[in-house]
Amino acid sequence: MKRIGMAAVLSGSIVMLLPGVAHAAAAMPGGELAWWIWVCLLFVFSFFLGIIAVIAGVGGGVLFVPIVSSFFPFHIDFVRAAGLLVALSGALSAGAPLLRSGMANLRLGLPMALLGSVSSIFGALIGLLLPAAFVQLLLGIVIIGIAVLMIMSKRSALPQAVEPDCFSQLLSISGVYHDTTLKQAVSWNIHRTALGGFLFIFIGFIGGMFGLGAGFANVPVFNLLMGVPLKVSVATSGLVLSINGSAAAWVYLLKGAVLPLIAIPAVVGMMLGSRIGAWLLPKFHPKSIRLVVISILVLAGIRSLLKGLGI
Repeated sequence: MKRIGMAAVLSGSIVMLLPGVAHAAAAMPGGELAWWIWVCLLFVFSFFLGIIAVIAGVGGGVLFVPIVSSFFPFHIDFVRAAGLLVALSGALSAGAPLLRSGMANLRLGLPMALLGSVSSIFGALIGLLLPAAFVQLLLGIVIIGIAVLMIMSKRSALPQAVEPDCFSQLLSISGVYHDTTLKQAVSWNIHRTALGGFLFIFIGFIGGMFGLGAGFANVPVFNLLMGVPLKVSVATSGLVLSINGSAAAWVYLLKGAVLPLIAIPAVVGMMLGSRIGAWLLPKFHPKSIRLVVISILVLAGIRSLLKGLGI
């Protein structure tokens, strides 16, 4: 009886997916490739994206949405919803290893995630109403601006020791982690906590609006503004992503923008790649991570600008 029940559930799931398969297959330009080939390509792309996203701490959505919407024959609304789930799944998959390694810090991430998750809900609601060209153009400007700030920064890997402010002392936000590449224990404090919290409200709003997860902005705020070491910033960014993404994902789900045919291969590929990325992250030198972050930000920013300008 259990086998019959499982078979019924499986067959029912396949029947539910058929309308999505037909819809996606109908969107194929000229029918050059079968729909299942595009799904396989999406899985492979998401796998490699998961490795890069964890190392860079940007979340897979910031690259998933512009690249998939440009080179895959899927509707942009489904891509935005899948991009948010991709960023969320990657952060959740890498979260446990990063917490065990001591690099992801709960005291640092939870207050910022609480602020960002509330604003991400409003951002998702507004993002589904605004013209796509406007939000893409705005996103490109923001990302490239952050990349320029990181290029100008000379001490992003290990910021100078800072005096903790009253808010960070009240919340006991500080920590120590062992850097395997530098072969030393690194202790850190934060400052400008109130300003950082305000920016995370804005980041959550923008992330929900674009369905990107906004990891591209979490790392610079942690690292450049608040004085958190780059590896801790990258690791804690995933924790913030997992909470903010969970809040915004419900909006896209309730609006019917989540298509399993696109979301499932993207999420599975992202989770597998994120596991490898979390394993590789401690082995990378901070300067190497910084270069990866900047490269990804520039690529995503240029693509968003072109998309917003209709090119």
